[in-house]
Amino acid sequence: MRIQIPVLALGLLAVPAFASGGGGGGGMPSLPSASAPQYDAAAEYRTGVAALQAKDFKAAKTAFDHALSVASRDANTQYLAGVARTGLGDLKGARKFYAKAAKLDANIIVAWRDLGVTDGQLGDKVKAQETLSAIRAQRSACAETCPQAAALKEADEAVAAALNGVPTVSAAPAAGAAAGALLFASSGFGDSEYLAAVALINDRKYAQAIETLQSAQRAFGAHPDILTYLGFANRKLGRFDIAESYYRAALAAAPAHRGATEYFGELMVERRDIAGARRMLVKLDAQCRFGCIEAEELRAWISVGHSPHSL
Repeated sequence: MRIQIPVLALGLLAVPAFASGGGGGGGMPSLPSASAPQYDAAAEYRTGVAALQAKDFKAAKTAFDHALSVASRDANTQYLAGVARTGLGDLKGARKFYAKAAKLDANIIVAWRDLGVTDGQLGDKVKAQETLSAIRAQRSACAETCPQAAALKEADEAVAAALNGVPTVSAAPAAGAAAGALLFASSGFGDSEYLAAVALINDRKYAQAIETLQSAQRAFGAHPDILTYLGFANRKLGRFDIAESYYRAALAAAPAHRGATEYFGELMVERRDIAGARRMLVKLDAQCRFGCIEAEELRAWISVGHSPHSL
């Protein structure tokens, strides 16, 4: 099956298509547990990025915290939440977010760098040395030839300087500048990368698609369409656990996302979890009162116990 580009493409990523209608009319108000804020993680991410660029660190912190309330495993958001706290002078708070970002995605080199620098500024040389050793291990594996070679070299030098007590003029602008080079991508860039990734998926170039989707994710944060395709591409490479984590993240950001629901159900079929797949189908049928392609596709998978297009 070839992947069709969702309606969101060509600019609609900035105005997410997954938003669903709220309540209204008469009757009793929603229960407190159901009326708690459900933030749009992608929109809050872009708000936070704009606030960081304006050096409004308080607004950035608020926006990234909102995004993380529904997308806690998005490494880019974790890192930038740390940058916001560095800007506010909260180094201990920032450290927690840098550490989480580095754990979630080892390829965010600026997270490793700022983690080590922050530990050095806090006077914890043991932890700073541990981070420096991890960075140097990555440099050794890279052998100065990988795409991250320059970033690893810069991180090595920055953490080593912090360990040697070399003062920094201002931690917040330094972190913000480095983040800008890696993470402050424009919406136009994100749309372009997203469309390129869809084309790569259609050509079954899944590993390349994952790299391109991750570039788009730097522009949009935890956007459920991007997370769904990251799940799809990883699933096609047989990385079922990783795929599941992306599907769950997409549904945490947008519980009514039909694409993520369908693909998660297909993954369950591939894992022989037909009961789980049927639960996903029930969710789709509840959303698609007049039928929808996602429900019919998953129904076909369940009926034959595998992809109906593989015969």
